[in-house]
Amino acid sequence: MKYSIDKQDRYAVMTLNLENLNSIVAPDLKSEFVILRNEGVPNFVLDLTHVKYVDSSGLSAILTGNRLWKGIGSFIVTGVKHDAVKKLIEISRLDSIVNVVPTVSESVDYIYMESLERQMEEE
Repeated sequence: MKYSIDKQDRYAVMTLNLENLNSIVAPDLKSEFVILRNEGVPNFVLDLTHVKYVDSSGLSAILTGNRLWKGIGSFIVTGVKHDAVKKLIEISRLDSIVNVVPTVSESVDYIYMESLERQMEEE
């Protein structure tokens, strides 16, 4: 699986450098999610800018990531540019379960806003 990762204090951004998020790639992606969560990454952004196709296994991997970060921090999908990926997200109603944000920089802003909201709720 080809990807790059940018780890910061409050979040990590994983950019998939492949065109297909399918049954061949999904198990490795799930494993990476588990490893990063166990390393203590508090918030996660999955950048799909280069991804042109996602199948049901890819959707399952995304949902796994969302489940791993639920209640701990934010899990965000960003960079949904290609029509096939957009349609799949709409048809599957993934956007009603997972945070889908247009760009990486907006995703980082979203993470900071959610962090502030959590702090205010705790006080």
